[in-house]
Amino acid sequence: DVKATFKRFAAEKMRKMAKEEDLRVDGRGCRTVRPISISMKPLPASSVHGSVLFTRGETQTLATVTLGGKGSRQRLETLDGENSKRFYLQYTFPPSCNGECGRIGAIGRREIGHGNLAERSLIPIVPTEADFPYSIRLESLVTESCGSSSMASVCSGSLALFDAGVPASRAVAGVAMGLLLPDNLKRGKQDVAEVEEEAVILTDILGLEDGLGTMDFKVAGDAKGITAFQLDIKCEGLSINLLKQALQQAKEGRL
Repeated sequence: DVKATFKRFAAEKMRKMAKEEDLRVDGRGCRTVRPISISMKPLPASSVHGSVLFTRGETQTLATVTLGGKGSRQRLETLDGENSKRFYLQYTFPPSCNGECGRIGAIGRREIGHGNLAERSLIPIVPTEADFPYSIRLESLVTESCGSSSMASVCSGSLALFDAGVPASRAVAGVAMGLLLPDNLKRGKQDVAEVEEEAVILTDILGLEDGLGTMDFKVAGDAKGITAFQLDIKCEGLSINLLKQALQQAKEGRL
């Protein structure tokens, strides 16, 4: 198959560039985070209580925070009955953020999953109801996407909480890590030492590196620790040493 062959060739070329020259497709080094731009209060205070426009490379999210009373809580129906959440994050990923046209209707499982990940990343810094008795609705609208919009939502959401006057315990950030492996080392029982020697860990991956790479490891937290993570791999497993390296680079990237 021509497409599959070309994909394997492109993936191996990308890995060799990163391994031998510390050079990625956009000119960065393997540990380099894309340029970051932050605009505080892009929306008027009459519309929302807090807002932030966060841009990292070609990924951009607009986070808005609105506060309310108990009646503004998100109501849920589960197998255990009705419940509600005082803090909730709504993640919106329209087709336009990828330069596409499409129908906008009910949210899909991608939006649900990414929104839940971003929400879990921020829950540890949300103040208790005794300290801040308001309901907190955080929306992350992805306006441009080329690599981990969910981690960009964590960054913009954390800043938007502070902009709205929410006494969050600390700031958190998120970054997506990638892994490049030769095609012959992705399947079957392989020598761990050989895999670790040929592997390349990437910080803040692009959409292309996600598609051609072997791993999408989203890590959110701060200098003290990790608040949430999600790991997707296209190989049969990762060694402890590779995970340690990825977590160390993720810490450098989010700080």
